Amino acid sequence: MIMKYLLIVPFLLSLFLVSCQNKETVEPDTSLPTSVNDTVLYFPPVNSNVWETVSPENLGWNPQAIASLESYLANTNTQAFILLKNGRIVIEKYFGQNLSNQPFTASSNWYWASAGKTLTAFLIGKAQEENLLDINNKSSDYLGPGWTSLSAAQEEQITVKNQLTMTAGLDDAGTNSDCTDPACLSYLANPGTRWAYHNAPYTRLDGVIEGASGMSFSNYFNTRLRDKIGMDGFWQKLGFNNVYFSTPRAMARFGLLMLNKGKWENETILANENYYNAMITPSQDLNKSYGYLWWLNGQTSFMLPGLQTVFPGSISPNAPAEMICAIGRNGQLINIIPSQNIVMIRMGNNPDESLVPTIFQNELWGKLKEVIP
Repeated sequence: MIMKYLLIVPFLLSLFLVSCQNKETVEPDTSLPTSVNDTVLYFPPVNSNVWETVSPENLGWNPQAIASLESYLANTNTQAFILLKNGRIVIEKYFGQNLSNQPFTASSNWYWASAGKTLTAFLIGKAQEENLLDINNKSSDYLGPGWTSLSAAQEEQITVKNQLTMTAGLDDAGTNSDCTDPACLSYLANPGTRWAYHNAPYTRLDGVIEGASGMSFSNYFNTRLRDKIGMDGFWQKLGFNNVYFSTPRAMARFGLLMLNKGKWENETILANENYYNAMITPSQDLNKSYGYLWWLNGQTSFMLPGLQTVFPGSISPNAPAEMICAIGRNGQLINIIPSQNIVMIRMGNNPDESLVPTIFQNELWGKLKEVIP
């Protein structure tokens, strides 16, 4: 599983991370007051460390509850926490050590784990917008035949949309569900008839983008998304997985882009509104709390990795029902509340033992409810 590879990250990447990090701590620009009535979204400049802030008091929030929130964050192995309102930073807090065993700062890189799946979902939409692919086409159109061990007839039933929605029907119960070798990708069910959180078919979406665009996955990502909105970061192969690393503010930039429906200030990064909406609404009837690699709050039921059980209710009852979520192992979170123009970022070490830490996310929103009226 991906955790196995994340455990060796400090050994493999510490020197590289030190060399690519800006050693200077980036602090919010507190000289730019914001009116409580300002609901126009603010976007931090591209290629700049400036990011406007607003105080909880100006927003009518409860500053007395922030100490309890920060104590909870520190006690649950949090490394970074950012809360945006209307694009401006309300709370930005760092704890503990980074991957190089130095104090964690705004300049520290950290892994997104499965929260990075949402970056891939966005890229697939961009590639479709550019008429490079169609998610309803069979995956072998872009990956080539024989990307699984299925018969040709079985393999041709799997579409890109199946990969986006975790409904490819491939067997996820093998010794390594991350394995993308064709021998590891065997038939279990017809595509679209079974939902299972399976990393391997997701990871092969990198190959779909490469086959469709003729570019490396990283180059397509950098030119279509990262550089457009001023993100930093890089993709790193860890075993079979391709994991994104960045600073917390880069994650916040992507959350802000998603909050604004694919637009960065005056530039449209993803113009396909239909695809954007499909990403963040139930994508199938099996797991109603799953879109295109995004988790959805406020649905009538949900499923979790490793189980075929359908649980009643919402994945995070403490959070607003409209919340959309990027969730990665060890509590890498992007939470977006569209009607309130709120983006919440959490990066860090393991708060619990779950592949998708929905219990932690729900507890965190119990604390946030005390801060945000």
